Amino acid sequence: MSSSERYPAMDHLMRTYFGQDFDLFGETVPEIVACYKQDSPHDYANLVREIDSFRNEHPHDLAIAFDQMYGRGFSPEPWGYTVASFLDEIQRLLNE
Repeated sequence: MSSSERYPAMDHLMRTYFGQDFDLFGETVPEIVACYKQDSPHDYANLVREIDSFRNEHPHDLAIAFDQMYGRGFSPEPWGYTVASFLDEIQRLLNE
């Protein structure tokens, strides 16, 4: 099963909002997440659940699993985050 099938909301956020054209949605993680929330008001609760599920499925290899899924198009390190802290920030912003 592909990432888009298992984690459709997470896949959409990473590939669309944090993809190569991320600057269409904002310059910072909070700006991009705010844009996502505005564009997808009925979907972002699913994203929170998917992030929790992803974390639960990869408790010991979170960074490796994330890199396998999104490493070609996005990495949180240049933004000043680890994978864990990036996912924490996404969830925090979504829950505001």
